[in-house]
Amino acid sequence: MSRRGLNILLLAAFLISAGLNWAVWSDRSRPYFEFLPEMVHSIAYDAFSPNPVFADGKTLQAPVKGTIPRGFLPLHYQATPQDALRAGEELINPLSPEDKPALERGNFLFTQFCQVCHGPQGIGDGPVAQRGYPPPASLLGPKALKMKDGQIFHVLTYGQGNMPSYASQISREDRWKVIFYVRSLQKKGVAPPPGGQP
Repeated sequence: MSRRGLNILLLAAFLISAGLNWAVWSDRSRPYFEFLPEMVHSIAYDAFSPNPVFADGKTLQAPVKGTIPRGFLPLHYQATPQDALRAGEELINPLSPEDKPALERGNFLFTQFCQVCHGPQGIGDGPVAQRGYPPPASLLGPKALKMKDGQIFHVLTYGQGNMPSYASQISREDRWKVIFYVRSLQKKGVAPPPGGQP
């Protein structure tokens, strides 16, 4: 058989099969046949609706004991002064001293969250302190200079004294960037105001 004859035969077979497919297709509202339709159209349960599949009858199941939500690594510290000191010994700032984008991000976060109390230079003269709220200790004083990065991280995470926890507002990674920026303020060596807290 010649090549041309083979092409004609294949074209004829294609047209016959397409015609038969169209003729057999009885229900025009269903364009295809669903194999195992219960897998395509599964029953969806609302989170708080009863569910007979589970032993407790609930759709929303508690996480398996010991699991950690993605992006929420646990910190094995309590909101105590002893654990703040322990965090100072155990936690190390993972940022490189040459990381300029981290420093810029730390500056932005400090301006948004810390400057209102600590002031633009970290000396405790922010607008909140100027309006009667007890001023925070200077971040440039001897006590703050002696604090290790891990201890400052603990303070940002759990709060201390009048300062609340910022764990819900500032991510773990960003807390290290704030510390990085505070260290840059300390290196500039701006002296605390006279009569300011150490």
